[in-house]
Amino acid sequence: MSAEVSRREFLYGAEAVMLASLLNLAYAHAAPEDLAGDEEFWKKIRSAYVRDPKLINLNNGGVAPAPTSVLDAEIEAIRYSNRLPAYRMWHDLEPGIEDVRKRLAQMWNADPECIAITRNASESLQIAQFGLDLQPGDEVLTTSQDYPRMITTWQQRERREKIVLKQLNFAVPVHHPADLVEMFERGITRRTRVIHVSQVVFMTGQIFPVKQICALARERGITSIVDGAHAFAHVPFQFSDLDCDFYGASLHKWLSAPIGTGLLYVRKDRIEKHWALMAAPESLDKNIRKFEEIGTHPAAMHNATLQALEFHEQIGAERKFARLRYLKNRWAERLSKVPGARVLVELEPNQSGAFGTIHFDTLEPGKLYEVLVNKYNIVVTPITGPGFNGIRVSSNVYTSPDEIDQFCAAVEATVARA
Repeated sequence: MSAEVSRREFLYGAEAVMLASLLNLAYAHAAPEDLAGDEEFWKKIRSAYVRDPKLINLNNGGVAPAPTSVLDAEIEAIRYSNRLPAYRMWHDLEPGIEDVRKRLAQMWNADPECIAITRNASESLQIAQFGLDLQPGDEVLTTSQDYPRMITTWQQRERREKIVLKQLNFAVPVHHPADLVEMFERGITRRTRVIHVSQVVFMTGQIFPVKQICALARERGITSIVDGAHAFAHVPFQFSDLDCDFYGASLHKWLSAPIGTGLLYVRKDRIEKHWALMAAPESLDKNIRKFEEIGTHPAAMHNATLQALEFHEQIGAERKFARLRYLKNRWAERLSKVPGARVLVELEPNQSGAFGTIHFDTLEPGKLYEVLVNKYNIVVTPITGPGFNGIRVSSNVYTSPDEIDQFCAAVEATVARA
């Protein structure tokens, strides 16, 4: 075995290297759409996970399981650190955060000095939200379907500093993405200082045209904050193309990195003037690492993110997106034919990807959730939004079409009995 292969196995794990070899040799030239329904290919991907065969997990939007290679790397790092934590954790393992930073920047086309490693999307976004200097009467523009924790953050600033939070309402499903851009444009006033928008709406899976909304903000000198919790490693994009001021994401969702990992992107010219959430020394004012000053924390989680990045890259972002859409469309097209059913997101690739929400006139979402989990061992997410409700269904790369079909049959039987 060559020294280079040995190094790759050390960095990424033998399982990931073996998977990479299989994928590169057999499927290097296959188009994403052609592979979306190729079950031999996706069987190899499923083999990288250890799963409970008695359960069907269709709630991958909250937090996703990690492939075995990621889990093993994290556990091994924890064991290594625990033998002499005061030295090994800080001296040996903590510098690995720089490898993660560089790899994230390389794969999503950003300057590494614009990427901070955090613990989740909420922390990343709150760094963006709390670090802005805003005055009484300054307006923040967002929607009524953005994530509650982020809304709560702005509401605290409303109470404490007398800023103004404006939440835009829109009906679901959205038929024309351009309408969402126009909605934000109409909401802008002379006091608008921030636009806060989700790249993918957690309630329905709706993909927002964030590039156009960020451009709208930049033209008017408005700060743009993008909530990428449900988009990162799900919807293909590059930071250089998005051109936002701030972007926050969890890495334990669609990247399948260890639980408790996140990312914050800050536009280079915004770093110096932006306050850190936890105090950092003045010497770090111009340094992205000032946003990582959180006190003692384990290095194992962020270091094992390298294995998750390798796994994601070997599948391929476009292949992954095509497969996730294929699985979503499989259940959405079938269940949309159930009497009283309404899918709350359009199925085109510019409108939705891995997940969507479906409403049934005759079944309350919480009741349907209970039946699915208790009778059929199927886990989904009940959703209640402004003027709508339903169950959110989010599969992952390890989900099989057979599991989707079992879910559909369970829903059809439950609705028929309602």
